[in-house]
Amino acid sequence: MRRGQARPRKINPDPIYGDIMLSRLINRSMRDGKKTTAEKQVYNAMEIIKEKTQKDPLEVFHKALDTIRPEMEVRSRRIGGAAYQVPTPVRGRRQESLSLRWLISAAQSRPNSEYHTYAEKLAAEIIEASQGEGVAIKRKEEVERMAEANKAFAHFRW
Repeated sequence: MRRGQARPRKINPDPIYGDIMLSRLINRSMRDGKKTTAEKQVYNAMEIIKEKTQKDPLEVFHKALDTIRPEMEVRSRRIGGAAYQVPTPVRGRRQESLSLRWLISAAQSRPNSEYHTYAEKLAAEIIEASQGEGVAIKRKEEVERMAEANKAFAHFRW
């Protein structure tokens, strides 16, 4: 059993935009500890967003995260030998983590034939998410649909 809740680490804002969420995106995109490579890809994605939308890329990024952010999710709960999918509200920090995770996995799952670099894939996914489309949005809707379908078990919430 845990002795308490894990303390969230302090993350420094990214050097160019001065945004903490962008720096979290960079950290989540990082592979094998290669942070400078991840930074280059994310910043290239921001440039692509700027070119395609003619808007501030940081605003587009935050709008995308807000649309991906889930309100409800299901959690498994064992009661009397049976496991129930109990819908629970998602807390703030977890909402951010899930939206970043879904954004990155959706970008990585895009086909290589259409997009050549990770920056292009990430930019396309962020733009689509800010417009309420894309794979990450579908994932959010699927999670919330599951929570809606299991509303009958809401009284099992702990």
